[in-house]
Amino acid sequence: MLLPILSIIIVVSGILVLILTLSNKEKSGWLKFYSKGKDSGFSFREIELLRKLAVKSSLDDPTSLFWSQNQLDQCIRSLVRSMHLTGEVGDQASHDFLSKLYDFRKKIEMEKPRIKNGISNSRQISEGQNLRILVAGSGVFKSQVVKNVSQYLTISRPTSSKLPGSFSWQSLKISVYFWREDDAGYVFDSEVLDEVFSKGIASLKIAHSDSLFRTQKRKSIRVKLHKSAFLYLLANEENVNKIEVNPGLKCFLEDLSDTGCAVTIGGKAVAGLRIKIQFALNNTPVVMSGTVRSVEYKEDLNRSLLHVEADPLPIEIRNQILGEVFGMLPEEEEDLPFRMLGEETEGTAAGPPSGNNNAEAEVSGEDDSDSLGTAM
Repeated sequence: MLLPILSIIIVVSGILVLILTLSNKEKSGWLKFYSKGKDSGFSFREIELLRKLAVKSSLDDPTSLFWSQNQLDQCIRSLVRSMHLTGEVGDQASHDFLSKLYDFRKKIEMEKPRIKNGISNSRQISEGQNLRILVAGSGVFKSQVVKNVSQYLTISRPTSSKLPGSFSWQSLKISVYFWREDDAGYVFDSEVLDEVFSKGIASLKIAHSDSLFRTQKRKSIRVKLHKSAFLYLLANEENVNKIEVNPGLKCFLEDLSDTGCAVTIGGKAVAGLRIKIQFALNNTPVVMSGTVRSVEYKEDLNRSLLHVEADPLPIEIRNQILGEVFGMLPEEEEDLPFRMLGEETEGTAAGPPSGNNNAEAEVSGEDDSDSLGTAM
């Protein structure tokens, strides 16, 4: 009789120990979760919301959302989906929380090695890198890296109507500017060593530099697009966030971030213009107003790529744009939120005949000095 009783006591004791161990382990796990959340800058209320998201997303290790991009994305998508399903897209508190999550997501993205690590000398510049060459007293000219060897850098010979046909580059002192993708802008001084043909291209050999000056580290994450949009000149600053019902100048949105965008238009433009870009995200009209900071004009195509610095955005619009940047928006078919004739759409996509022709253009993060001289 005593033996069965002892067996039951041992089994029950084992179960109780297991329950207590699991309970303490779970409590320890959530204490670690709250500690990580506090260290990441979230309030107690926000951490509790994150805990609910982690549970809803069935994360094996809830604390992983504080360092894992994939796990954090999973939780943000769950929140965005919930906001759309429950109609909380107009709730200020929900947008404030979502905005903080996007800021944290941006921090994780910006701390990736490919963004943090710059270069220290011109031997590290990649072939095909676009350059801007400054010649004192003559202007700024476009070029590209043709070949990079340890002794010198070979770049395409800049051509321009500003230069006489007999212009000699030999022994000229130059300054070289370039924007390195997902990094920053750089500038260094050099000297032209020789004029040559390289890979069948008229080129210049220039001296390497071990002193690169790094400028304008990117502060936002861009997404590359090729989306139809309309551009409006801002004549009235009171209308910066107003949705327009009539089509403006046809253009293409080429890249987008929460701090600005790049758009392609037909014809020439100048830096300093105040403009408004209107486009659709998730079938919803979005307006971004700002200032044209630089322009790249392609003379052979008669097109300009405008780099626009955005005005501070309303939090709902910023969240919507960051949702596009990080791929968080629900996948739905999009249409422009205003009338656009079928033939106009086709004409824009095809490119040609009118002065407002638009087509896909090369997107660059560079801040060009050679802005154009005629207004839209």
